[in-house]
Amino acid sequence: MDPRNISTQGRSLLNRRQFLGQTGGVFGSLGLMGLLGQQNLLGSSGESKTPIRPKINPEAPYAPRKCHFQGKAKQVLVVYCPGAVSHLDTFDYKPDLVKFHGKKPPGIPAVTFEGPTGNIAKPFWDFKPRGKSGKMVSDLVPHLGEMADDFCFIHSMTTKTSAHPQGENFFNTGSNLEGYPSRGAWISYALGTENQNLPAYVAINDPRGRPRSGKNNWGSGFLPAAFQGTDFSANALPSNLKLPKSISKNSEKMTNDMLKFLNEKHLEKFPGDTDLAARIASYELAGKMQMSIPEVSNIGSEPKHIIEEYGANSSNKTKSAYARNCILARRLLEQGVRVVELYNGANTPNGVNNWDSHSDIKTTHQKQADIMDQPTATLIRDMKRRGMLDDVLVVWCTEFGRAPFLQANGTGRDHNPDAFTCFLAGAGVKKGYSYGSSDEWGFKCADKPTEIYDFNATILHLMGLDHERLSYYHNGIESRLTAVHGHVIKDILS
Repeated sequence: MDPRNISTQGRSLLNRRQFLGQTGGVFGSLGLMGLLGQQNLLGSSGESKTPIRPKINPEAPYAPRKCHFQGKAKQVLVVYCPGAVSHLDTFDYKPDLVKFHGKKPPGIPAVTFEGPTGNIAKPFWDFKPRGKSGKMVSDLVPHLGEMADDFCFIHSMTTKTSAHPQGENFFNTGSNLEGYPSRGAWISYALGTENQNLPAYVAINDPRGRPRSGKNNWGSGFLPAAFQGTDFSANALPSNLKLPKSISKNSEKMTNDMLKFLNEKHLEKFPGDTDLAARIASYELAGKMQMSIPEVSNIGSEPKHIIEEYGANSSNKTKSAYARNCILARRLLEQGVRVVELYNGANTPNGVNNWDSHSDIKTTHQKQADIMDQPTATLIRDMKRRGMLDDVLVVWCTEFGRAPFLQANGTGRDHNPDAFTCFLAGAGVKKGYSYGSSDEWGFKCADKPTEIYDFNATILHLMGLDHERLSYYHNGIESRLTAVHGHVIKDILS
């Protein structure tokens, strides 16, 4: 090639000395930027969005920490319903479903997640106006309906998946994949907890078992292991908490003191090993829980009228056990636990024991609602009259909704990731308020679409955390619960 046909810039790139000098400077700058980024020393034009990483003492990972700004909520209670609750049969009233019942209007796909579609189906339960707000809620959940004036409904929820395991992962961790930190892990990582004798984060499973994604729903992912949820319920407490009669309390204390000394010496040899620090902290917490858990889990100490109000004495054994879990959730929050998650529905091999209703939705949804409705509504009402909703944010949610048409079998509704309903209550949110909407069929989001990222960003905001700054350096990037997405839903804030 004739050098005269090459530009001046092109000829300069062919100069070896100049090329090495320029590229060396570029790589040096990139390295410097990486180091400054890890140490939060990079500047920014405009508002700073550099990460805020909590300073965590490995020997006391659950110590309370300051939030980014003054949040309205100090604690959060999540009621999660695995299996996908039908918004069309609970909280999202669509008169057109009645009008076009049995028909197949234009725009309805021939095939969805589980196969061929049937015709439009009206709600399987009647809707009625509730409270002063007149919010239309179905007779499937009459107890929650009575409290509609206290709830902030979001009717424009959307998600990115129509499969249950991935849906649970995405809702609770911000990723379809496993191995990412749960929402509760992010909050306990950021804020710790007030009561050092109890876990910062508790996951109370359905009496029948765990959801499809199991521990991933409350796992710590790539965050330090100390911030995973502690898994137990009122009906299955952690084992080996009771001190044997042959061991005195003084002997137990002396043994624990010696173990603490040895553990601290061992940890000094591996100062960067967060898994070791988490294991030591968890063992120390287990020792403290020998005293705290039996007391907080003593549901029998509750007055008789409270037991009856929750339904903990029901002849329906699963409802009774779930009601006991609801009482345990309230007692844990009263003792300062930062995050409590209640699960209503389990993945069991011997039949549908969650909200998944591909067939006979009238029976399956009614079965679940009979277990969930009264205890959950009573829990929220009980917390309200105790003044706890001034500090506690309540989140009722499910991974996606269900379709407005029946499946080919004519008795069930298929998955619907494009529109569903969740609600919030308590600290920091409007009461008796509805945000966003689905279309006339409840099939697609029609107004103010709300992604899971937005939902989680709003929960963090109410806890005094900036979702754009709460991050953890992992695999070369600043990872967040909301990835690179999410906006706080400001319209629902009180």
